[in-house]
Amino acid sequence: MQKRLSHNDNGAVKPAPAPRWHTGVLVCGGGPAGIAAALAAARLGQKVLLVERYGRLGGMAVQALVGPLMGKAQSAWLDEILQHIGGRTVDFEFIDLKYADMLQKAGAAFLLHAWATKPICKSRRVTGVRLATKQGLIRVQADVVVDATGDGDIAAGAGAAFEQGRGAGPCWKADGLLQPMTIMFRVGGVNNAETMEARGGRTLFRFPDGRSWNQVTRDANQRGELPPTVGLLRTYRCIRPDERVINATQVNGVDGTNVKDLTRAELEGRKQVLPILDFLQRHAPGFQNAYVSGMPEVIGVRETRRISGLDYLTADDVLHGRQRKDAVVHNAEFPIDIHNPGGIGQAQGVSPAYPLGQDPVGRPYDIPMGCLIPRDVEGLVMAGRCISGSHEAHASYRVQGIALAIGVAAGAIAALAAKQGIEPRAVAVKRIQNIVFAADPGAVTG
Repeated sequence: MQKRLSHNDNGAVKPAPAPRWHTGVLVCGGGPAGIAAALAAARLGQKVLLVERYGRLGGMAVQALVGPLMGKAQSAWLDEILQHIGGRTVDFEFIDLKYADMLQKAGAAFLLHAWATKPICKSRRVTGVRLATKQGLIRVQADVVVDATGDGDIAAGAGAAFEQGRGAGPCWKADGLLQPMTIMFRVGGVNNAETMEARGGRTLFRFPDGRSWNQVTRDANQRGELPPTVGLLRTYRCIRPDERVINATQVNGVDGTNVKDLTRAELEGRKQVLPILDFLQRHAPGFQNAYVSGMPEVIGVRETRRISGLDYLTADDVLHGRQRKDAVVHNAEFPIDIHNPGGIGQAQGVSPAYPLGQDPVGRPYDIPMGCLIPRDVEGLVMAGRCISGSHEAHASYRVQGIALAIGVAAGAIAALAAKQGIEPRAVAVKRIQNIVFAADPGAVTG
């Protein structure tokens, strides 16, 4: 039978009321952090719904061609996930299906093309989220929400305090600048046997005149051969030997939470690809016949909001490898990798011990539970690069490998809070540690 439509007095069709759904744990964002959160919460027996605004799971790895998956943590969960998806070298065409398989086996539901636009709040507590979909708005009520949007959209929408950009450091003033955005792209036609990787690696390779690859690119930047903001050009192996992923384009002075900035960044970043390709063809061993074989759906955004939490990770924590009794991520490991917000190359010099010109490589450090809990909003757990920390610390924990480990912890916190009917901040950290540090994640149950 055909459904009858109701009309207003003027004859216009009345919009149907927004459907109302309910779930135990709602995860907003289908990148590594959100996927890991949904996986953990589902294994702990919660009814889980993950919502993703694009048409594929996997976050920046599929939308922005960001690979390989960088960053380490001491986590059997991380090891299991990496094994399931085929390791750190990304299969850009099918990694989303591998993530989906893990979620389905765990019993977690997910929706694609569902954009979490606005939190539903009661006082200072998040009780759900409004989704924008092709069928209209959908209201999803949840016992606990996980914000894995990358930008902290749900937390910010609920009124949570946050930081953006860099504060004062030994080599810069507090100017609020964010790390630049990048269009990563894939090239084919590479002669694998002639590349720098085959000749000792990009950092060890020297040209006949003794210059390093990094020096050649800096010289090209000064000559105007490369775009003004491009002074460092990284190449990464792909699963196909004749392909490489190129990390070189750089758009400065933009904010990933500003739609006009995003529009400008997409165009500017993509325009930089052709001169970079021309440079590779003329100067990089093995790239003489290279061509662009893949462009991303969206630009890669490194840094936006950092939600203020019950705890706060600092550069000193990363540099000195601070261990914590309340850790929910153990032995996270990645350099303080700050792409220069105000110039080319790297913004080195994050402490007196690491002045300008020295790479600030930290020691394995812990991430405490309080960094995942918003300071002034209830019913919400943070996952991924939007957790609480400084500009410098964020430059280490923002990568996908560490985001996966953070996501596991966020999902466990959310699941136990929902099961016990308590706020996430009230969950006992020892119980979370028993889950996230388990030797056999497959045996974890609610």
